[in-house]
Amino acid sequence: MIIGVPKEVKDHEARVGCVPSGVKALTEAGHGVLVQAGAGRASSLPDREYIDAGATILASAAEVWGKADLVVKVKEPQPSEYEFMRPGLILFTYLHLAPLPDLTEQLLKNRVNAVAYETIRESDGSLPLLTPMSEVAGRMAVQVGAQYLEAPNGGRGILLGGVPGVAPAHCVIIGGGIVGHNAAKMAVGLGAHVTIIDRNLNRLRELDDIYSSQIVTLASNAYTIRESLLDADLVVGAVLIPGASAPKLVRREMISGMKKGAVMVDVAIDQGGCFETSHATTHTDPVYFVDGVLHYCVSNMPAAVPHTSTFALTNATFPYLLQLANSGLERACGDSPALREGVNTYQGSITYAAVAQSQDRPWNKLSAVM
Repeated sequence: MIIGVPKEVKDHEARVGCVPSGVKALTEAGHGVLVQAGAGRASSLPDREYIDAGATILASAAEVWGKADLVVKVKEPQPSEYEFMRPGLILFTYLHLAPLPDLTEQLLKNRVNAVAYETIRESDGSLPLLTPMSEVAGRMAVQVGAQYLEAPNGGRGILLGGVPGVAPAHCVIIGGGIVGHNAAKMAVGLGAHVTIIDRNLNRLRELDDIYSSQIVTLASNAYTIRESLLDADLVVGAVLIPGASAPKLVRREMISGMKKGAVMVDVAIDQGGCFETSHATTHTDPVYFVDGVLHYCVSNMPAAVPHTSTFALTNATFPYLLQLANSGLERACGDSPALREGVNTYQGSITYAAVAQSQDRPWNKLSAVM
């Protein structure tokens, strides 16, 4: 099989879909690897390392997409890449299709077989390809939030951890999963007053066992969210329903009661966001204000630390990539229930229920169309 690794084109997206060690393993398995010139440069991976690993460097994205049987990326295709879609192409990347009907239409119209990192699910319920970037984004959410709480950046002028004699900031984390747990690690470590809200009481018990008196845990409902926001300096949205649009847990009217200069970081923005006031932003233009409350809703947060993110991501994605290359999509899905869960579109059909439901489209079980 020929695997293509194009350069990412999303705003400030500096990660890359495969590292040189992965290229080496693929070529030793008998596959060809085409890498667009400069694809890994922003992740501190020069073309020479790819060449030494056995890749062929091509000058343009069109060449890589056009010659590859399987394209491995990091982020969902952008409009400038739609022209490269074609029947039978296997696309392996983060897709987050639920809030992206235009991209979904392109994949269906062009009969692209699209495998989404974020919906690959192992038998224990884990999401192994979402976990590493959730870890990065959760930790970054507090780091970024602390930066924007500074007055020159539009915030309340509060030091997250306070100092002796001055209270620390109140950090409210909505969602206690991978993102929320990693945000809590950072916030607790920096000395903030931390509240975690989740609907899963067993998860709250686990977090309470880990952090004990360092955090406050609350069962999620509209009342506890509203009351927590009134005193919040930093709010982290860390809610996930795999493959589906995120629920809007923070309502528009809740924002008006918050402190002016408070900061909201919506890590769920890839799936549409969990604040009603959220809309996707970019690293070039990352923030906006609603009722004096600063919103940071960058949809590819881990791209700001591309070296760390690329290696963390490809450590997780590569075994699945190698399986797809060695076996082909159909056989790989037959062998791996986890990969089957990852297929969002196949031969012109949506094959992941949550995507179809989010867009009010029909769908088919993969077994019915494969």
